[in-house]
Amino acid sequence: MQSKRPELAQSETVDELPKACLSEPEAVAFFERKRWPDGCACPHCGSVGVYQMKGRDGERSKRYLWRCRDCSRQFTVRTGTIFEESLLPMHKWARAFWEASSCKNGVSALELSRKLQVSYKTALFMLHRLRFAMQTDHRTPPPMTGTVEADETFVGGRIRRPNLGSKVPAHQKQKTVVFGLVQRGGHARLMQIPNVTGSVLSSQLREHVARSAHLMTDAAPQYILPGREYLAHDSVRHFDGEYVRHGNRNIHSNTVEALFGRLKKSLTGTYMAVSVKHLHRYLAQTEWLWNTKGLNDGERVEALIRKADGKRMKYAEQVGNKT
Repeated sequence: MQSKRPELAQSETVDELPKACLSEPEAVAFFERKRWPDGCACPHCGSVGVYQMKGRDGERSKRYLWRCRDCSRQFTVRTGTIFEESLLPMHKWARAFWEASSCKNGVSALELSRKLQVSYKTALFMLHRLRFAMQTDHRTPPPMTGTVEADETFVGGRIRRPNLGSKVPAHQKQKTVVFGLVQRGGHARLMQIPNVTGSVLSSQLREHVARSAHLMTDAAPQYILPGREYLAHDSVRHFDGEYVRHGNRNIHSNTVEALFGRLKKSLTGTYMAVSVKHLHRYLAQTEWLWNTKGLNDGERVEALIRKADGKRMKYAEQVGNKT
């Protein structure tokens, strides 16, 4: 019987993945089908006039090479993707894509290293590449419209010795501020911000939310002035125990709170400790998994393979402060 929930629907891709995880030729064929569903195209010039290179025995090249008739350059399914120049076989990458796409709270590098039988550093580098593929440039999509929930949260380690004489609340010290936006019926966005002042929140809202939107926030005073720029602005008073407006159940910020709950569950439950230097990668992962929650596992794997096309991450970028 067909499930009413689309994320639980049957997927041919899930049936193909076990074979792709066991055999290198099957893995290469799997990635070629998913990356080029309409036929192979040259990643250098975009031409579709390509052909598979053969060995002296008449069989396909052991490196799975293609050649373009227009630009005469060689390439493989790895070229122009996050796994270009990777020494890992493609069947291990197929398992990594499957694990990263099917675990809604993420998969740890230690767990992936056990499943793929690779070193911890290798598994961590693979996951960082996958998170890089998941990243979305927030400047590209149009501003959010409709009903948009906005809130901020603090992530980081527990404060051991708070300075009681400081004006900064103890629970905010040495923590990183994460700002979240959720368009009801649409996508979510997560980003790091330096602080929770009105000017910073206002600039983020202006950049990501259309003026015609109905803004939903908590009763923090920093949202009062920015909220006046929008068509409507409603808030709930969390400190008074109000999480849904009495008499109007549409006034709440519970959706963005649920997004923060998933983020913190992955940071504290799956990864245990995440440095500020790499936090933006984990935010991108949580955001992408949230935005694709309506897809089944097979569709999510296909979406991630397409999203990895045209992205390249080198080791120097991984260990640096920014990608």
